[in-house]
Amino acid sequence: MMDHARDLASLRDATDRLLSAAAALDNAAVTQPSRLPGWTRGHVLAHLARNADALVNVLEGRPMYVSAEARDADIEKGAPRPLEEQLADLRESADRFARAADAPADWSRTVELRNGVTDAAARVPFRRWAEVALHHVDLGIGHELEDLPREFTERETGFLADRFTGRPDVPATRLTNGTRAWSTGRAADAPEVAVAGRQADLLGWLAGRRDGAALTVQGGALPALPPL
Repeated sequence: MMDHARDLASLRDATDRLLSAAAALDNAAVTQPSRLPGWTRGHVLAHLARNADALVNVLEGRPMYVSAEARDADIEKGAPRPLEEQLADLRESADRFARAADAPADWSRTVELRNGVTDAAARVPFRRWAEVALHHVDLGIGHELEDLPREFTERETGFLADRFTGRPDVPATRLTNGTRAWSTGRAADAPEVAVAGRQADLLGWLAGRRDGAALTVQGGALPALPPL
């Protein structure tokens, strides 16, 4: 069962860690490349701020973004700002999301995200937590997947495994970190491929942050995953 209140508390902690870490940067560092192809650290910070506002829209029943083009334009516009403006925007947008999430609401309702994707409102805080946690790593400032809470990495692994479940272009695959297991890919009588490894490496591969070289694969090649 999703506990949106607990996820909101975890989100606050993750946001505070991100803001504290980013505050140690300078204006030059903001313009340097992040770990995401084609994006500077400024792009990552601008995206995080606009994503918070977009999820306010989701919680309040509006379209997440006006359009894909408007989303991309807002990120490009915000990317070159100096660090002080980036941090203020990120902090203020996080506060707007927190206020929207604190408003009385039916958390069992279904909400619409991008591209027609729907989900329970109660999962939105976790989705935001995932944005903050993974993009903190993408900044490339010393925070790694191994530093994320185990609860988060296991839940996000399950979330991404579910996302690829039923995809005809992904072979039936069993994932394990040695203590827990997940299934993903197209339906089959038995998993065609078994992938094992450390939790951070499993998540990194599923999230497109690592190439899977550290994983052990049996029953075939490591599946090629479609973009998220």
